[in-house]
Amino acid sequence: MDKTQNDKTRNPMSLKELALLGDGEVAYIKQVDLDAAERLFPALDEALEGIDLFAVLSADGTPIALADSRNAAIANAIENDLVPVSVH
Repeated sequence: MDKTQNDKTRNPMSLKELALLGDGEVAYIKQVDLDAAERLFPALDEALEGIDLFAVLSADGTPIALADSRNAAIANAIENDLVPVSVH
């Protein structure tokens, strides 16, 4: 292994680089509870109790949309030219 390759293995990706990985290309789909949804989307009203909620998040975790089904969340990502990826 040459010195350049060896240096790359010792210098991991920074947190900022990691947060930007997939930025503008990937949307993370995550099922969230009402508390998490209210933290991500402060303008929510509590009338959402009792329904499934799925957040669409950018690569850095910025909230993009909230949907009431996984399929709707995926469709939102695709409509915004993003590749949907599930987060468990």
